[in-house]
Amino acid sequence: MLRSLYTRIQRLAARDDAVWWMSAISFAESSFFPLPPDVMLVPMCLAKPKKLWFYTNVCAFASLIGGLLGYALGFYLFESIGRMIIDLYNAQESFQHFQEMFSEFGPWFLILKGVTPIPYKLLTITAGFAHLDLTVFILCSIVARFSRFYMIAILLHFYGPQVQHIIEKRLMLVATVLLVVVVGGLLSFKFV
Repeated sequence: MLRSLYTRIQRLAARDDAVWWMSAISFAESSFFPLPPDVMLVPMCLAKPKKLWFYTNVCAFASLIGGLLGYALGFYLFESIGRMIIDLYNAQESFQHFQEMFSEFGPWFLILKGVTPIPYKLLTITAGFAHLDLTVFILCSIVARFSRFYMIAILLHFYGPQVQHIIEKRLMLVATVLLVVVVGGLLSFKFV
């Protein structure tokens, strides 16, 4: 079923209204949808390299707004909708683990996990459920989501089509490298 959905979404990337579809998918992925917007972002950027940064900014911004919906689901509607989404993805164990990590590491956990390709919806719902300060949530989400999609844009900018396979197959490795760079940069400010 996911493969069929993946194929349909990739076909949307070739349409004239693709940017709207990508925005919708990026928004939805941050709160309930199963597939990441990378499925559209990558082919759209490859098809129109001059719009790479525009598409990336739209994708990241839509993800950020969708994250607010996920946060609201965890904060206000966890028992009715939030739990249903967690159960749908069979992510009860991850949800419990994320709660523990939010208690221990707070907003740093959101930044560190938000750049990885793990389902962002689990983070947003958990952050809302944990009542993470909304301003902190927004600031951390900006860092995490823009970093994540900029990582893809930078790779596409420098390496073009040959990186598409790497991004699709090795996104966790690419995200880990970016994570090390981001954390290193943040720590360098702390020790200066």
